[in-house]
Amino acid sequence: MNTRPGRALGLDLGSRRIGVAVTDDMRMLATPLAVIRRVGDRVVEHGAINDHIAETGATVLVVGMPYTLDGDEGATVRAFRSELKGLRKRIEIPIETVDERFTTVTAEQSLRSAGVKARDQRDIVDAVAASVLLQHWLDGG
Repeated sequence: MNTRPGRALGLDLGSRRIGVAVTDDMRMLATPLAVIRRVGDRVVEHGAINDHIAETGATVLVVGMPYTLDGDEGATVRAFRSELKGLRKRIEIPIETVDERFTTVTAEQSLRSAGVKARDQRDIVDAVAASVLLQHWLDGG
């Protein structure tokens, strides 16, 4: 378990939306926070991430790494690294990465189990996926 002080903010960087999650102050539990809609301007999108960092008082940013199912780095990871480089220039807190394989599937299954219909999941699934990857990081994954 990650027991360093302060909240952590987690991101699930998708092509259309960015899921955002936050931990409690004790870094024991990750909770979905928000979804940032992609607007095609990384400066604007990263500014919205900075706003969430300021609002939550996060001291570390955890970003999901989109490895392929067999754990390799495909084209998606290469594009991700480009965005991660931009984030590192605009974000003033440490940034860590975590394997995000299956986070969206896990989030969708959790929402289905909670009775949320597929059409209603679109607006929240990315934030739930961010909480799954952030919890994985908290648990030492």
